[in-house]
Amino acid sequence: MITLGIVLVLLGEAVLFFEEVPLVDFITGTIWAPMFEPKSFGVLPLVCGTFLITCGAAMIGLPSGLGVGLFLNDFAPNWLRSIIKPVLEILAGIPTVVYGYFALTVVTPLMQRMSPSVEVFNAASAAIVVGVMVLPMVASLCDDAIRAVPRSIKEAGYALGATKCEVALQVTVPSALSGIVASFILAISRAFGETMAVTLAAGSTPKLTLNPFESVQTLTAYIAQVSTGDTPQGSLEYKSIFAVGMLLLVVTLFFNMLAYYLVKRFRTVTE
Repeated sequence: MITLGIVLVLLGEAVLFFEEVPLVDFITGTIWAPMFEPKSFGVLPLVCGTFLITCGAAMIGLPSGLGVGLFLNDFAPNWLRSIIKPVLEILAGIPTVVYGYFALTVVTPLMQRMSPSVEVFNAASAAIVVGVMVLPMVASLCDDAIRAVPRSIKEAGYALGATKCEVALQVTVPSALSGIVASFILAISRAFGETMAVTLAAGSTPKLTLNPFESVQTLTAYIAQVSTGDTPQGSLEYKSIFAVGMLLLVVTLFFNMLAYYLVKRFRTVTE
């Protein structure tokens, strides 16, 4: 019922928005300027900024999380595992706004020391902190998936003369691929919908660029920017929030469907 209500609210306001702004112009437009004259509602800059940060976070969080999960399950002694697991839980419990301030006060200054061309608000620092945010989720889910692999499968690899590293990479990972893929897609969805950290770290400049050192704006950051009470209810700018939210919902639904398909496919191969 709650899901249905959210969809109906988003759809109702989005339809009113698309009565004034053609859907084709919304999807293919390259300029997003809803607060200025002449108004422009091309959502591609917001989509570009969102995917830029999401891809960067995935490059950091996914392989690191998988590596931590493998290490905890197959390589770490019990005393070290008892230390790393609580640390991961602490990372997962830190509020996202703290990650945003950490990006502004620590990550960005370090990047500016290495390259003065890095802007104060940039996509790279946002991608780094979001990657750290999703790392505990990926590590925990991968650890659970790897732990669920039958011990007999691993022992068969050892019986054939494989080393511990070869068993981990060539036996354990393929056997747990279903759960690993699910954790990856879930982490990508989490990064795609992140709001506060990217709002603080990446800024609010809708720009169609692939340069991670420039300021960008994401779909969620725009919703947070406009939903402050200053936008008159019923205006075109107000309706654009729901259009962006509807696009966000559709993309997230696509990620969920992709996760279902991949999990089903890899589970069938494994069995």
